[in-house]
Amino acid sequence: MRYYGKSLPGAPPGGDRGQIEAVDIVSEYPHYSIVIPAYNERARIPATLEAVVNCIRERDWSAEVVVVNDGSRDGTADVVKAFAVNAPEVRLIENPGNRGKGYSVRSGLLHSFGEVVMFTDADLSAPIEEAEGLFAAIAQGADIAIGSRWLERKRQTIRQPLYRQFFGRCFNGVTRLVMGLPFADTQCGFKAFTRAAAQTVFQLQTIDRWGFDPEILFIATKRGFRIAEVPVSWAHDERTRISYLKDGVRMVEDIAHVRWNALLGRYDRKVERIHRAGLAKFK
Repeated sequence: MRYYGKSLPGAPPGGDRGQIEAVDIVSEYPHYSIVIPAYNERARIPATLEAVVNCIRERDWSAEVVVVNDGSRDGTADVVKAFAVNAPEVRLIENPGNRGKGYSVRSGLLHSFGEVVMFTDADLSAPIEEAEGLFAAIAQGADIAIGSRWLERKRQTIRQPLYRQFFGRCFNGVTRLVMGLPFADTQCGFKAFTRAAAQTVFQLQTIDRWGFDPEILFIATKRGFRIAEVPVSWAHDERTRISYLKDGVRMVEDIAHVRWNALLGRYDRKVERIHRAGLAKFK
């Protein structure tokens, strides 16, 4: 595990980081929120929800599962609603059309009730059991814990094709160079946040599609949050929809967009606390 930030791991929260201060945990709300963005995931989402809910119950976590439907056209929302009938941990949020993964993650995390909130991909390339490592890092003092496929490569049980590894590492290298990010893996779709950190970072996020990961890490670093990079097991899913040519060009544009936002001071503005009582509990 690697820690980044101004404070040592295990140090109490504090400092002038401009984030929303943590508040006392209210027992009527879950401790953990697990957000799953979903676009046309009718085929995969039942097994994913079963795995996540089983993990929650086996470990006796106080947790909710928030599926964010990103304008799916294959009946994903109906499948989630049917599953939720027998799984009170699960609820559904509907986007106003297809807005992108970044938009879905932001919506899900900002509408979550947990004290610790995380997101994971619908294919569970990182098994949901790996969340224990993220939660442990936060319990030890991190504000944010990010999964990494590259800190311990032997934990990649099914590796990406070589061309995907090449383009992925190239993008990560460009991201680290241009944005000054020290992380071995910026793109892993497996990240957890304290409620206070999530409310700050995701209110400032501006990128709605695939390039949002470097942006939220840039914001978190700029605002002084403590970030732990945690090795996770990972199995590549061939059904992934990202195109390294088309989406890669767009993500490079997103990096430039982030630097421009930083020059204009858009990540320095004050954010507001989102009170749980004001969030709608709907399915």
